[in-house]
Amino acid sequence: MKAFRLDELEAERAANDGAYLQFLKERNMSAGLYALDAGDSDPQTPHHEDEIYFVVSGRAAITVGMETTQVARGSVVHVPAGTAHKFHHISEDLRVLVVFSPPES
Repeated sequence: MKAFRLDELEAERAANDGAYLQFLKERNMSAGLYALDAGDSDPQTPHHEDEIYFVVSGRAAITVGMETTQVARGSVVHVPAGTAHKFHHISEDLRVLVVFSPPES
């Protein structure tokens, strides 16, 4: 078993000066913590893996392909592999748990 605390992951991510911290990589999946502060731009490009985003905190909009929705704490969004997607209109600091399957390459 591997267990993680979000506050510790956030501290590690912040200490490494990056928006993304991968904290788990297994044969069939990987997971990370993604952070964008209010007003930030999301630099993502499409990934080769399916993704699940679980919003831990914050508020924003996300566009996946041609669809846009508002997200906040508790929102879950699936992004199919190869699909363009971006968070935008980030009104509160956004912290998102990301799961990739297969693992992010």
